Amino acid sequence: MITRLLPWTTPEGKACILVSDGGPRGGFSLLADRFETVQLEMALGLIEHAADLLADSEATENELRFLCCQLRATLVDVHRVAVGRGERLAVRDEAVDE
Repeated sequence: MITRLLPWTTPEGKACILVSDGGPRGGFSLLADRFETVQLEMALGLIEHAADLLADSEATENELRFLCCQLRATLVDVHRVAVGRGERLAVRDEAVDE
């Protein structure tokens, strides 16, 4: 059995785990890959927006506060993707060692 941390959570904020037999990649795995790609692309867009907003001397406190909230949410998503990918790399390394 192989487990994969999915790049989304339950409505209660709990981790979602995909359990598979290690066979060919199924629909949920492919969906998770696409979801991760979108999350990382959105993070890049937010980084660019943050640079623009921080360079704007007329940015309001509310705009900056909203930016901070969005950056935090994106950082949580990117961290989850990184942890999930790290876990998958560790499993691959173990398989190669065996």
